[in-house]
Amino acid sequence: MSTSTAEDPGAVAEEALSEDEYRERLRELPPSAKLIAKVLEIDSPLSQGQLAEESLLPDRTVRYALNRLDDAGLVGSRYSFRDARKQVYFLKH
Repeated sequence: MSTSTAEDPGAVAEEALSEDEYRERLRELPPSAKLIAKVLEIDSPLSQGQLAEESLLPDRTVRYALNRLDDAGLVGSRYSFRDARKQVYFLKH
């Protein structure tokens, strides 16, 4: 997963996806990734555990879905402000 923080001078701002491009990339992904994207659309940022709880999917499936979303450039992550040991995920569009 790619992470970026305000302190990271090497972080490159990515161009926002159009709604059509977002939907086209999402269309190619497995159902679990689509469900995770929908959960993040409703409430984000969320940790992997929170995503598993909200989606009712196993942790392993959530991890797989997040990896597919990351590969497609649809999800980003950062460290949680509340607990720096955890990463939280959000949609990039």
